Amino acid sequence: MTTRVLLTNDDGIHADGLLTLRRALARLEGIDLRVVAPDGNRSAMARSITVRRPLRVHDITFDDGGTGTATDGTPTDCVRLAAHGIIDGWMPDLVVSGINHGANMGEDVTYSGTVAAALEAVVHDIPGVAVSMSSPHGDWSLRREDTWDFGVAAEIAARIVAEVERVTSRDGQLPLPRRTILNVNVPQSRSGCTPLAVEVTRLGQRHYRDELQPIETHADGSRSFWLYGSEHGFAPTPGTDLAAVAAGHVSITPLHLDLTRQSAIAPLAGHGFEGLLDRIGELLD
Repeated sequence: MTTRVLLTNDDGIHADGLLTLRRALARLEGIDLRVVAPDGNRSAMARSITVRRPLRVHDITFDDGGTGTATDGTPTDCVRLAAHGIIDGWMPDLVVSGINHGANMGEDVTYSGTVAAALEAVVHDIPGVAVSMSSPHGDWSLRREDTWDFGVAAEIAARIVAEVERVTSRDGQLPLPRRTILNVNVPQSRSGCTPLAVEVTRLGQRHYRDELQPIETHADGSRSFWLYGSEHGFAPTPGTDLAAVAAGHVSITPLHLDLTRQSAIAPLAGHGFEGLLDRIGELLD
């Protein structure tokens, strides 16, 4: 049985993280691998989709002669394109997103285009895996110098994909509910060293240190600002993705799209919100 795997990302179709993971996945047996990815960097686009203009796509050729599809859309658009048949006669059985240049942990996941692409997979009832690696310049850095070594992260991701494929091909089931993705974060590897352990984790809590920095006042009176921070902290809570990666461990976090705070439903239901409707009809007359 062949598993059709869609590879995408948010750093762009020519990003080193995607290219390294593509090579690792291509070595797996029983994998029919295709690539649909943005034509440039689309970091921090979350689950945005393109609805007010047509999406433009074109084929590209990788250095080894393989081909992929690039689009001017978002990471989520890429999965939507594949799920709706942009590749003739081919639909994905599994979506893999990454490897992202930088970790996606804690509240980061709500900003991340990498995680968003994997979450879009479950909208189409397709399993999804998001893979990110912490930066050698600090896990929140956007620098892209040639100091990233994705080799270890790619092999770890490929083994996770092989496990998903193995269980799926035997009609088994991972101990994971439907419409749930695996968010994988790998610590920065140095000199080919492997991580110390693998942890299944929950999301941690970021301490954002963004600053509003004025840049320029323009002739028309408008102003430009940077709104960003150089390095963010986190709560070192055991069992979280942030603590695991800080300890040199691979973090695997199950995520889903149901953001409901279940514990708040009963208290809110007893609050008496029906009173909000009182006299509305009178006021609208």
